[in-house]
Amino acid sequence: MIARVSGTLLASDIDRVEVMTAGGVAYLVHIPLSVAETLPRPGGAIELHTALVVRDDGWTLYGFAAAGDRALFQRLLGTTGVGPALAMNLLSALGGDRLVRAIRDKDLAVLTRVPRVGKKLAERLVLELQDKLVAVGGTMPGTVGKPAPSGPGADAVRALMALGYQATDAEKAVLGVLEDDGPADTAELIRKALARVSKRG
Repeated sequence: MIARVSGTLLASDIDRVEVMTAGGVAYLVHIPLSVAETLPRPGGAIELHTALVVRDDGWTLYGFAAAGDRALFQRLLGTTGVGPALAMNLLSALGGDRLVRAIRDKDLAVLTRVPRVGKKLAERLVLELQDKLVAVGGTMPGTVGKPAPSGPGADAVRALMALGYQATDAEKAVLGVLEDDGPADTAELIRKALARVSKRG
């Protein structure tokens, strides 16, 4: 997998860039609008987090300013009926953080504003992704104004989810531990968060 592309911006359009790497290889990378709006002038330095999509008709590289947006793009591709073009439309129209919030909050009105996204597809996005977006930014319902856990916190949330807990419950528990007890390593966060969710059960 090509995880990052960095080098010199050769040319750009609204949805793609050409990047010349130090090794002398130029890559064509498709980008969302959020990246296009922040591009340097040709000749400037650029680095993108990338995802390679392999299909019968060819290989296509997609680039993002942040690893979280790349992770969200990959999550979208795992949704029934969503291909790369539609995933990029969603990211371009809403941006990563707003898209995550819309899915987590079941905000169909926001999702259906995106071209080619009808009510059925919006409902499918919510159904298939609502509990799978813990580690890709935004906020969870019930934790408005609190950032999603990162680092050991995100690892602890994933561990609780692997044990069968819902993403919402796992994140609330970890955020509660961090708020009450402060930073800790992953093992300690898991232990304390488990105690919290067990009491709720």
